[in-house]
Amino acid sequence: MASENVSVVFKLYCLTVMTLVAATYTVALRYTRTISSGEMYFATTAVCISEVIKLLLSLGMLAKEMASPSWLKKAIVEHIFCSPKELLKLSIPSIVYAFQNNMAFIALSNLDAAVYQVTYQLKIPCTALCTVFMLNRSLSRLQWFSVFMLCGGVILVQWNPAQATKVQIEQNPFLGFAAIAVAVLCSGFAGVYFEKVLKSSDTSLWVRNIQMYLSGILATLLGVYLTDGDKVLEKGFFFGYTPWVFFVVFLASVGGLYTSVVVKYTDNIMKGFSAAAAIVLSTVASVLLFGLQITATFASGAMLVCVSIYLYGLPKQDTTRLTLHHTDIEAKQKLINV
Repeated sequence: MASENVSVVFKLYCLTVMTLVAATYTVALRYTRTISSGEMYFATTAVCISEVIKLLLSLGMLAKEMASPSWLKKAIVEHIFCSPKELLKLSIPSIVYAFQNNMAFIALSNLDAAVYQVTYQLKIPCTALCTVFMLNRSLSRLQWFSVFMLCGGVILVQWNPAQATKVQIEQNPFLGFAAIAVAVLCSGFAGVYFEKVLKSSDTSLWVRNIQMYLSGILATLLGVYLTDGDKVLEKGFFFGYTPWVFFVVFLASVGGLYTSVVVKYTDNIMKGFSAAAAIVLSTVASVLLFGLQITATFASGAMLVCVSIYLYGLPKQDTTRLTLHHTDIEAKQKLINV
């Protein structure tokens, strides 16, 4: 019984942290890209720094997990330096995640925080499709219904998007939605791929994170060079950084770690409630901070999204038990008739 209580407490803890981090990250990133009066920082460098921080945090968690420094050294040598195939395997989601994070910066530079938060939930049907094709899983009729409901909610949000009044830069909604579409595809594929790798072996979660973040650092450094190389050399790697920007980088790092924890230890119900609560929190914060005007169409679409997330997370009925139960009843009725 004690282990069950610990498990429930742990899941509630993950739910709370995920919700707060997701909502705060969206609003804070939106603020640094549209409202902050300082020089605009390079999004590629922010993504790169977050990968470095996630690597350091994962090393710290692995050190805590190991019994002694010698065990830590052995684990690093065995799984990092002597496992090039595993590093290559984990480089795929790390590169995709790095690209997704850059798309998030572009999206939040051109969309309101609440619109971004709701539209980004299209990652759920994308993840559902990737799960079906990549993990050979099936979805219930209720889950597929919730997927279509989610799409309807997102269409309502885009049909008459709410407008914010406190924006100091010119925005391009089309570019923002295009970035969201790319980020959604990246999120679905990378998430399911990482889940498949994570649950196909008994390797420590933190070892897998280290393998992924090493590749992620290389990928993001390449992104810095290709996208902002000349500007970074001219103005510096940390050009435009403020305490708010460092706060956004920290949230991105913590959010990435909790994503991997959730993939391994929690379920769709937890993630669904977290996503729905983050939408509500970020919308309220956008009203208070950015002067967001909520329209009836936007509110209806956001409500559909929240309901669909909840329905999608409901556990599927065990059809096997139902079938056996009905079969048992029919057998008893035949005996009675005889």
